[in-house]
Amino acid sequence: MPVPDPILYPPFNILRLSHVEYRVTDLARSRAFYVDTLGLQVTHEEPGALYLRAMEERGHHCIVLRQADRADIGVLGFKLFDEPDLDKAEAFFKSKGLPTEWVERPFMGRTLRTRDPWGIPLEFYVKMDRLPVITQKYALYRGVKPLRIDHFNMFSSDVDGAVAFYNEIGFRTTEYTEDDETGKVWAAWMHRKGGVHDVAFTNGRGPRLHHTAFWVPNPLNIIDLLDLMATTGWVGNIERGPGRHGISNAFFLYVRDPDGHRIEIYCSDYQTVDPDLEPIRWDLKDPQRQTLWGAPAPRSWFEEGSTFEGADMAESALKAQPIIAP
Repeated sequence: MPVPDPILYPPFNILRLSHVEYRVTDLARSRAFYVDTLGLQVTHEEPGALYLRAMEERGHHCIVLRQADRADIGVLGFKLFDEPDLDKAEAFFKSKGLPTEWVERPFMGRTLRTRDPWGIPLEFYVKMDRLPVITQKYALYRGVKPLRIDHFNMFSSDVDGAVAFYNEIGFRTTEYTEDDETGKVWAAWMHRKGGVHDVAFTNGRGPRLHHTAFWVPNPLNIIDLLDLMATTGWVGNIERGPGRHGISNAFFLYVRDPDGHRIEIYCSDYQTVDPDLEPIRWDLKDPQRQTLWGAPAPRSWFEEGSTFEGADMAESALKAQPIIAP
């Protein structure tokens, strides 16, 4: 098995993914997509920035939309267990020769900013402002009824290296795709919170953000979103789906925001809490790994992604390809 054994006592304790900052070129248009169409809730608005959360989330935000001249990704955020973990995280990244700084973030406590070895901007925190519970305020539900942020998927020029690094900081592999010809990992799904993944890595030119996913109550919400997008001017932003993944068993839909940032709508994966859960292996050429029903993904799904602010991209040496839709 090419993925490493899990490290059950990592150098610091990551609870889960938390938030993402999207740089957008038209904040009003992005608001129409994320708020009026997807149904995320506005928690704070100021000139040039919009903070959003999903319906189950009690933290202040899971997305920051920030007006910019260029659309890219500002940072990926993760919540740690307690304050000592922040200092342990700083020591770990410094030991790897990676940059660290303490930064001020609105609505958040002490925050550590760093990058992974490929330049992905990361930040870690413990405390974020808490907001009133709105889970049962059903009059607020609209769009696809997003409940919570679920995962990030990144294009990586070195998936084996990414898996090794994120394994070292405590992410455990649940499923992976192996290229039979080279024995290398083509993609991997890794978690902290007990679902199929908090982060995933897909072979390709990187680093780039492939997508951010939001968990929704059930597949019928996805059908409702498709009907809404098809009749309110967003039909061209529907990229792939609906369908059921082979990997993760989740029901899915992929849509693109006004700047092309990809969002997955996601539900019905499975629990992965047991620390001795064996990773599930998939062959790269298995047509059911992408979609259980056999339909391949479009070429855009394998080639297009969002760049990270300040990160230099590299081509992958692994040229193997899965089945791609004509």
